[in-house]
Amino acid sequence: MSLRACQKRVRGKGDFSCGHPERELARKRTRSEENSLEGGFVLSGAEEVGYVRPTDVQRQSLPVLLSGQDCVLHAQVTKVARMLAAKSESDNMQRTCTVMSLLDGGMLKRHKSWLKAEPPEIVVATIGSLSQMLERHVFKLEAVDFMFNSSKQVYALRKLLTSHSSIERRQTIFASASIPQHNRFLYDCVQHKWTKNDVVHIHVNPIEPMPSHLHHSFAICSKKERLSVMLYLLQKDAPRSGIIFVSEQSEKSKKAGRPPSATLLFDFLKASYDGDMEIILFEEDMNFNARSASLSDIRQRGFLLVATDLASRGFDLPQTTHIYNFDLPRTAVDYLHRSGRTARLPFSADRCFVTSLITSEEQFVLQRYQNELLFQCEELILELFAP
Repeated sequence: MSLRACQKRVRGKGDFSCGHPERELARKRTRSEENSLEGGFVLSGAEEVGYVRPTDVQRQSLPVLLSGQDCVLHAQVTKVARMLAAKSESDNMQRTCTVMSLLDGGMLKRHKSWLKAEPPEIVVATIGSLSQMLERHVFKLEAVDFMFNSSKQVYALRKLLTSHSSIERRQTIFASASIPQHNRFLYDCVQHKWTKNDVVHIHVNPIEPMPSHLHHSFAICSKKERLSVMLYLLQKDAPRSGIIFVSEQSEKSKKAGRPPSATLLFDFLKASYDGDMEIILFEEDMNFNARSASLSDIRQRGFLLVATDLASRGFDLPQTTHIYNFDLPRTAVDYLHRSGRTARLPFSADRCFVTSLITSEEQFVLQRYQNELLFQCEELILELFAP
């Protein structure tokens, strides 16, 4: 099935034949035609950059998304198609999209001038900056594509959905690899008016939460041995690219003046690792520009990214072959999202790996994650550290 076949299925949804009044029927047909035209722009743009064959999640979701319906998309990989600008193949027509970035700060003079001169169709902003602009009535909100950084931002998103926009004038899409109690979530979406009543739930591959070609393993070691074991695994595995996840620093540790685990691991690898990959630190305390600089130039070469759970959601680095849990994640959902940073290349059967470093006391926690997420985890015998 091709991307164009998805568009044909969208057009089929425009044939309303139920007993509506003629005016309502005409309005729905017009909206359907507009959605079909916009879908054509999106698919043309996708084809221009080389996306021709849809993945499972794209094949199931695109007909719904391009028809304009609200959707709760529950899948391993929720990236469907994001085209900021696209050209149509019809008679010299061109559709462009203006994008404005508003990050790490409030409204600047240049942003205000820009908004007056050429209002953007898309604004990429922090939740605080976006809320500030809406409260000042700088622009009207039609759609939000939102990535959660912490649970504290949930309230802000709810306010955006209920106070600054209307469900009748927007298409709302919730997309995630993990939606606990999804039936309850669908009920809440309708009751709280986050979505329309006819919201569609698409659950791709509900039996297998993670890709089958993702290999899981664990190594038991003491906390004192963990740095040396991490170095040993990197030398043994020789990953093309990898992400090493560490826990966020506790408030108690901050008050005691101790350095974060991410910094300690980063400094250790900088001094001890002699491989070809560049080692990059990515942590919550870094400002946005520093984070962008860390990621902007690593997509085309091998890297080792040392990061907190900040990097476990919304990051798309398809060349990542190995994930290392230097610290075990706090929940099964966190384990799922960390693991989802690898095995992201569509149609690739290459094996990717998730390795967790745990103490003997943490084995039962990892076993609970296995039971909840339905995967098998193999123990690695560390001969180097055997007594």
